[in-house]
Amino acid sequence: MSESQPYTPPKVWVWNNQDAGKFSSINRPISGATHDKPLPRGEHSLQLHSLATPNGVKVTVMLEELLELGIHAAEYDAYLVNIMEGEQFSSGFVEINPNSKIPALQDRSVNPPVRVFESGAIVLYLAEKFDAFYPKDPATRAECQSWLMWQMGSAPFLGGGFGHFYAYAPEKLQYPIDRYTMEVKRQLDVLNKRLADHTYLCGDQYTIADIVNYPWYGALVLGYLYDAGEFLDVDAYPHVQRWARQIEQRPAVQRGRRVNRVWGPEEEQLVERHSAADFA
Repeated sequence: MSESQPYTPPKVWVWNNQDAGKFSSINRPISGATHDKPLPRGEHSLQLHSLATPNGVKVTVMLEELLELGIHAAEYDAYLVNIMEGEQFSSGFVEINPNSKIPALQDRSVNPPVRVFESGAIVLYLAEKFDAFYPKDPATRAECQSWLMWQMGSAPFLGGGFGHFYAYAPEKLQYPIDRYTMEVKRQLDVLNKRLADHTYLCGDQYTIADIVNYPWYGALVLGYLYDAGEFLDVDAYPHVQRWARQIEQRPAVQRGRRVNRVWGPEEEQLVERHSAADFA
């Protein structure tokens, strides 16, 4: 709908998935499975079903960081969920994530198996399970929790708001682009001020707060997200850029970014992951 033809909401909204942009074929106003298909299962206790979007990268980076510490119990199988083909609506996936969004994790080291969905919840579950990247000091832990929840609450403005209207919507509309650009820049300013005198979000300690924020805001200022760096003037946030480059150098982050990735240069892709040998 162009600005010369103002939209008047109907009395009762009715779903029409025509001309709804890139994701119109998979978005719908109802939940539940559309088809029966069990999930594949590997040999490890941790079974991840995901895609290398920012939310998916949070979890694979976390798992690779745990393995980097020598925590062998964090070995995992990562299976691709092709969201453009509607695989997130299979009966098997819906069973472990009724919200039909990636990522979803199943921990089969316990009986009955534990399902965890929502990327922040998965990262926090793993941090608690393996006692890693989660500060023990109460004040620092509270700071970590705050930045974790900040990211979970802020990312929809970056992804579903700015990303959708700037990169994916079928028509460029000034009002939503202006609205979400303003909010994304405010968020970047929040991070920039925090990181001006802190190495990481919680101080000198690399934590799950950094792990969940990097795939969104780090990727954004490094030019990996929406091709929007110049539009957002990301050079105005030098402390976020320093933080992002520092995290990007971590071997576990480099591996985690590849898992369940099916686009970009071939050497950066790894459709499935079942062992460290898969990165060779």
